[in-house]
Amino acid sequence: MERYLKPNIIADLEAKIVLLTGPRQCGKTTLAKSITSSYDYLNVDVSEDILLIKQKTWDRSKKLIIFDELHKLDHWKRLLKGVYDKEGVKPHLIVTGSAKLDAYSKVGDSLAGRYFQYRLYPFDLQELALYYDQSSIDTFTRLMTCGGFPEPFLNGTESYYKRWQKTHNDIILRQDLIDNESVRDIKSIELLVVLLKQRVASGVSYSNIARDLDRDPNTVKRWCLILENMYIIFRVLPYHDNVARSVLKEPKLYFYDIALVADEGARLENLVAVSLLKHLHWLSDTQGSAVQLNYCRTKDAKEIDFLCTIDERRYLIEVKTSDKKLSNSFAHFKKYFPQAQCIQLVLNLDREYSYPDGSKITGLVPWLSNLQENLI
Repeated sequence: MERYLKPNIIADLEAKIVLLTGPRQCGKTTLAKSITSSYDYLNVDVSEDILLIKQKTWDRSKKLIIFDELHKLDHWKRLLKGVYDKEGVKPHLIVTGSAKLDAYSKVGDSLAGRYFQYRLYPFDLQELALYYDQSSIDTFTRLMTCGGFPEPFLNGTESYYKRWQKTHNDIILRQDLIDNESVRDIKSIELLVVLLKQRVASGVSYSNIARDLDRDPNTVKRWCLILENMYIIFRVLPYHDNVARSVLKEPKLYFYDIALVADEGARLENLVAVSLLKHLHWLSDTQGSAVQLNYCRTKDAKEIDFLCTIDERRYLIEVKTSDKKLSNSFAHFKKYFPQAQCIQLVLNLDREYSYPDGSKITGLVPWLSNLQENLI
C-alpha cells in the first residue's frame, strides 16, 4: 500500500538528505525501500553493516542508500555531514529512526541546510481513504480494534493485534529503551505505561503517578519524556499565550497505538488526537506551516478537547460519541479566539448542523477522512 509521504520524499531526495522518523513498525523502512528497487540497506543493529558505515564502503552504484537507526552510532551527524559535503546526494540518502533524532543528537548543529525531516505515523482515516479500498465505517471499526500500525491493521483481527502488540512492546521496552537511554528499571516503566493508558484524555499529574509508582515526580516526568522520544506517547499541552506557563500545567497524554486504550470514549479521543497531530506535522514537514496542537481548560472546568493552530488560523474541536447539542464551552472560548472555527465531531450522528456564527456539528468519521480539505 502506498504511503502519504512518498511523493514528497522522492522530490526532496534530489537535493537533500531525508531524515524519516516515527514509531517503530509504522512502515519507515518499507516506505524507504519502495522508492526504488536500486538501494543499499544498512542497519546499525547488524554488526557487518556498522563496519560498512564507519568505513563508508556502501554500494555507490545504487540509486539510494538507506541508513536504519543511524542515531545509535556516536557522531552519526558528523558522518552524514562529511558524506554530504564531499559527495552530495548521489546516491540519494535516507536516514530512518524509531526515536526522535534530535533527542539523541543535536541534528541542527551540523546538518543545517543539508536535510529535510519527515515524521511518518500509523494509518489514519484520511490516509486509508486515499489508499485503502474499504468503506470508511469498516475502516474506522478496524482502526479502533487493531490500531493503525500497518501489520496488525492489514491483518484485521483483534487476536493478531494482541499477539503483535506483545512483541512490539518487548522490542521497545526491553531493547530500544536500553540501547538509547541506558534505562534499567524496565518493570517500573512497564507499570507507568499501564497507568498512562488509564489516564488517556485526562490531565496527567506526575505527582499522582509518582505516588502510585513510589518514585520521585521528576523521575516519572523523565520517564514520560523517554516514552515520548521513543514515539510511544505524545503530549498535548493546555493552551496559554505564555508558552513557559503552559508547560508547567498538566498535559494530556495520548498513544500512537490507539488500540492500547481500553476505554472506548478515551480511545475515540485518542484517534482524533493522533489524526490531528499527523495532519499538522504533515503540513509542517511538507509546507513549512507553523502548527500547534493544544487543549483548552479553565479553572472552573470549562474545556475544549483540541485547539489546532495552522499559521494564523485556529480551530476549536470537541469530540463526542453522540450529542446533537453544541457544547457550551465553544461560546466561552470564542471570546478568546473570535476568529476560530468551532467544530464538534460526533461519532453517531444522523445529520449535520451548522450555525450562523460558523460553528458546526459534523460526523467524526467523514470529517477525519477528509482532513486535507477540512483543516487547511
